[in-house]
Amino acid sequence: MTKKNLLIGACAFVLGAGTMAYVGQKAEATAQPRAQTYKMLELFGDVLEIVERQYVVPVDDKKLIEAALDGMVSSLDPHSGYLAPDSFEDMQDSTRGEYGGLGIEITSEDGVVKIIAPMDGTPADKAGLQPGDFITGVNGESIIGLPSNDAVKLMRGTVGEKVTLTIAREKADPFDVTLAREVIKPKSVTFRMEGDYGYVRLSGFNEKATEEVTAAIKSLQTQNPKMKGLVFDLRTNPGGLLDQAVGVSDIFLDGGEVVSQRGRDPRDVERYNARPGDMLNGLPVVVLVNNGSASAAEIVAGALQDRKRAEVVGLTSFGKGSVQTVIPLRGGADGALKLTTARYFTPSGKSIQRTGIEPNLEVASSREQAEFIATKSIQWSEASLRNALDAEEGKTRRGMHIPAEAPPSTFDEEGCKKRTARTLELKCDFQLQRAIDVLRNGSVAATPKLPKPAPRVAVIDGKVQPPKSETK
Repeated sequence: MTKKNLLIGACAFVLGAGTMAYVGQKAEATAQPRAQTYKMLELFGDVLEIVERQYVVPVDDKKLIEAALDGMVSSLDPHSGYLAPDSFEDMQDSTRGEYGGLGIEITSEDGVVKIIAPMDGTPADKAGLQPGDFITGVNGESIIGLPSNDAVKLMRGTVGEKVTLTIAREKADPFDVTLAREVIKPKSVTFRMEGDYGYVRLSGFNEKATEEVTAAIKSLQTQNPKMKGLVFDLRTNPGGLLDQAVGVSDIFLDGGEVVSQRGRDPRDVERYNARPGDMLNGLPVVVLVNNGSASAAEIVAGALQDRKRAEVVGLTSFGKGSVQTVIPLRGGADGALKLTTARYFTPSGKSIQRTGIEPNLEVASSREQAEFIATKSIQWSEASLRNALDAEEGKTRRGMHIPAEAPPSTFDEEGCKKRTARTLELKCDFQLQRAIDVLRNGSVAATPKLPKPAPRVAVIDGKVQPPKSETK
């Protein structure tokens, strides 16, 4: 029997075993689709055999089939994919909170690797890489068209070795950045007091997120028993584990729903609830988000916003409202499928897929960012990904508009840009300043508003038009 026939036979056996329960039930209705499936599997075997015999150089069957599996699954949406055994192991290391590499959360868009967010304190963060940057080359070699899993392998390696990334960024010529690989132990939580107000930043939802946020708040309460409120910073937090999103939300909520997830079957609804007991005893909270806040970060922001436990300040979040289930294949020996199996919904029943969490007070971090939002019809978000799932309600993401607030001319943006180290200190963080203003005034409604940024002219498809101004 040829290799092609072995492959087809194996596939047919699996599909046939899966249909045994349906013998005698709707056989005629399913016969035609099944025949089509078998025909396409035979086509796959034909193509594999032709490539093996006629490609210009010998090929690796294993790599070809792994690429075919990944192509099949990743065609469904940007977050589904096939993980080869080594990639599956890398993913497990990442969620445990320790691995070797550069510290970048990435996705693949139209064959190009795009940065979702750099992780705090990592080589990528220190080098100033930004959400939305494209990585087009590694060590002088183009990676355009390379599967994201293969691109990750090139960026990971021996600790201490240097890696040069070629970066393409909006409004800039392509440039190279050289980073040294480190053992990545992302410092998920940083915290400090800003006067009478606590500040906690969470950079990712790994297995230690709930434990580390709890410890940070306890430390702040010890430092200042009269703390008047807390800013919880989830900017450029790419998300992570669902159970940690529920655990972190639980810290602030006194029971009740955090999030629900709903699969293909409308009856397939799973609800996640907080336990009684609010660690801050009702102390006011402001959550900071931006378009790099995704997935688990949006679950937390949406839960606290819907439950009226916190007000949200910053920019509309990324809009990843889907749940991925990792399904090991043969116990992980053959890798795993990362498959989108559900959408998640905030406590009010709102899906934020593609649309994101809209802040109670929209604040751009810089005047340049405000101009970008006002003049660019495509923003870096889930909605900009080519085959992203639609929002279940059919809603669309807010388009080009003048943001409500941006740093005034008195804010020393140029002085902050000249600093050699990236910093989150209050003086250079306008969004954090406004979050503290909200805490100080008691609510967004009671906080005096700043004048809207001056409108700029937008150019779309060669036509000049004023940007849309929206009232909320």
